[in-house]
Amino acid sequence: MFGPIPSLSVFLLAGFLALFWSYACLLFAGYLKQELGVRTGYTRKVFHVLIFSSAVIVHAVWGFVAVCVFGSMVSIVVGHAVIGGPGNRLYEAIAREKDGPLRTYFVVVPYFATLIGGLISSALFGPLAIVGYLVGGLGDAAGEPVGTRWGKHGFWFGRKTFEGSVAVVVASTVALAIAVAVRPEFHATVETMIAVPVIALVCGVVEVCSPRGWDNVSMQIVPTVLAAFLLTR
Repeated sequence: MFGPIPSLSVFLLAGFLALFWSYACLLFAGYLKQELGVRTGYTRKVFHVLIFSSAVIVHAVWGFVAVCVFGSMVSIVVGHAVIGGPGNRLYEAIAREKDGPLRTYFVVVPYFATLIGGLISSALFGPLAIVGYLVGGLGDAAGEPVGTRWGKHGFWFGRKTFEGSVAVVVASTVALAIAVAVRPEFHATVETMIAVPVIALVCGVVEVCSPRGWDNVSMQIVPTVLAAFLLTR
């Protein structure tokens, strides 16, 4: 499940490349925020999508150990941004102003939620964890920017919008379709075509009901579990 343990030299090279790429992703998000004036609701999700997409590739090509190395380097970059604090280009790219005094909290908690969800999915389901990476990276990421731009109908104590939740379901459907296409464990059958939108709809409900900041746990584990049971038969 975890694959061979690479040599120290490979570890160091992989760590350097992962650190460089993670920093470049956050720097790009910071550029969008400070130089182009893109709102934090969007730049935060740009970083989110880039990191999740990278995790998909790393896991698919090099396996679980490589994902752990990648995650460690991302942790260093996010930690550097948090230490930099308000005014720092990296911090401002991922810390929403609307969170007020809890800006740092809503950077740190979602990040740890991402790590927890990814590690649990990988440990329990191995290569099928790609489902969680894709749904977490694409499905979960769609809600906030769509809700910010087009959200008109609020619900769930005003925390969510109908438009944002629809975007989560649609993007989750696309993410699941990609997973079915790239993983040989999944089979493109009529049952799969029915199960994919059902799983996506469940993910939409899960995203709404998850505690704020912790949805990156459930949005990885739930679709991975459902896909393992419904798409591999």
